[in-house]
Amino acid sequence: MAVENVSVAFKLYCLTVMTLVAATYTVSLRYTRTISSGDLYFSTTAVCITEVIKLILSLGMLTKETGSLTRLKNALVEHVFFSPKELLKLSVPSIVYAVQNNMAFLALSNLDAAVYQVTYQLKIPCTALCTVLMLNRSLSRLQWFSVFMLCGGVTLVQWKPAEATKVQIEQSPFVGFIAIAIAVICSGFAGVYFEKVLKSSDTSLWVRNIQMYLSGIVVTLIGVFMNDGEKILEKGFFFGYTPWVFFVVFLASVGGLYTSVVVKYTDNIMKGFSAAAAIVLSTVASVLLFGLQITLSFASGALLVCVSIYLYGLPKQDTLKLSHKDTDTESKQRLITV
Repeated sequence: MAVENVSVAFKLYCLTVMTLVAATYTVSLRYTRTISSGDLYFSTTAVCITEVIKLILSLGMLTKETGSLTRLKNALVEHVFFSPKELLKLSVPSIVYAVQNNMAFLALSNLDAAVYQVTYQLKIPCTALCTVLMLNRSLSRLQWFSVFMLCGGVTLVQWKPAEATKVQIEQSPFVGFIAIAIAVICSGFAGVYFEKVLKSSDTSLWVRNIQMYLSGIVVTLIGVFMNDGEKILEKGFFFGYTPWVFFVVFLASVGGLYTSVVVKYTDNIMKGFSAAAAIVLSTVASVLLFGLQITLSFASGALLVCVSIYLYGLPKQDTLKLSHKDTDTESKQRLITV
């Protein structure tokens, strides 16, 4: 996907938004699951509410795109109500994303925000592998090298996870790592699957989002009542909700969609810089809020991850064009010699 020509100031604005959303969401979620005062809310309900808000926002964007309520109605009738096969097709990523989002809550209940932010970058090799297998794309040698470097950096971070002195609840770093592992696999597969569906037809992105979020609401509601049904009937759907919890839901829905919209104005290098900056911000916030004790292995691993993200985002050399240039140069040299 080509990056649209916009001003440097607007690109910096997009970069700032992506970085702040990623870092703030991670730190805020960690805060609500560990040291926030009050009763602990049900994470499954937060995931469900996020899907509902995304659906409402997507309906609003589709209304703007179609330009009238009549066209909106026709689009919904054609692509949603009379397209059960398409809904079924989009139920696959909605199920996978539902698992991913729930795993994020489980991971941040057991791992520090900075450790989570670094380890979650494993989504890059997972997405790369799914891209190779599902979209028949290839990776350069530098990209493969950066993938292995990233895995090495995450290994260093997880070798002896940094501890947070201000978090008093019982945690399991192993459970947290398994949750992240499941989340990154889900992220890689669902992202590439959704891209493949988008490229298979000319259907609007917002129509596809609506199809996916409708399925997502059904899936997350099933998860809500399977995991916490009895407790919710006893205590209520919004039990334990505080302004901080609503802020997390806001970031997960509005922030996530906003980032997906502005991402077309950025290139891979900017995305990589954003991810690295989010790691730094999460680390600083974790030290201040949770008393994170930074170890040498964590610092070394985080640095390796940041460098690997940058290397992975570097543009590929167009070897075909280079070979043509070399051939042209050789032919000119021959002519000169003759």
